[in-house]
Amino acid sequence: MGNGIAHVMAWKGLEVELVDVSQEAVEAGIGTIRRNLERQLRKEILTAEEMEATIGRIRGGTDVAAAASDVQLVVEAIPERIELKRELFGTLDAAAPADAILASNTSSISITELGAATSRPERVIGMHFMNPVPLMKLVEVIRGLATDDATTQAVIELSRALGKTPVEVNDYPGFVSNRVLMPMINEAIFALMEGVAEPEAIDTVMKLGMNHPMGPLALADLIGLDTCLNILEVLHRELGDDRYRPCPLLRKHVAAGWLGRKSGRGFHSYDG
Repeated sequence: MGNGIAHVMAWKGLEVELVDVSQEAVEAGIGTIRRNLERQLRKEILTAEEMEATIGRIRGGTDVAAAASDVQLVVEAIPERIELKRELFGTLDAAAPADAILASNTSSISITELGAATSRPERVIGMHFMNPVPLMKLVEVIRGLATDDATTQAVIELSRALGKTPVEVNDYPGFVSNRVLMPMINEAIFALMEGVAEPEAIDTVMKLGMNHPMGPLALADLIGLDTCLNILEVLHRELGDDRYRPCPLLRKHVAAGWLGRKSGRGFHSYDG
């Protein structure tokens, strides 16, 4: 999702530093942005000049501290593992200007806990974009216990400037989106595991019967099955309710490396 967030921010005129774990990952992210911009160009959503200007606003690198040293906002979009996020927020807190906002694209982890890993919890907030970022309108804006009004208002205003619809929610496991979505995806996986129907049938029922644009198993493949598992584990642990217990078939797919679209196979196959 990081490249999608960078895409939208650069498209709307902001200078962006895209940071990843390796130069190859950075180049892959910028390549994805270019392909998505070309798709927008073909659909006449933007012009060739706007496309090149957008790419020109994005710089890539692997040095988090250097990239964060002169920014007004950081949006973290790393895997849904609290230990990784806490470590990164500590690094960002030391590197970023004192008045910079540190936002997380987390879909389930406590903003309050991330804020506590810094010396500026009032400037830490959740900015949860939906995937794919260039297409989806929603941004969940999550206030931690210490997040102040000025930070919240700044992120709401930025979200609107990006063409998104911000919705303020409280800091609770899964917030609104994944607290509702993940049990549905998990139940669809249980239905598959128990032989109720095949993947295509389960997805078709939800698309045609419930008017969903995408079936739950295809959506899980798009999100990434490892990400779905991480979110469900957070919900199960933090809420202590077995209705969030990850389906064993989901665990099995993740263990096999069948992670969805990004690996070429999940509950559906994505050859090529």
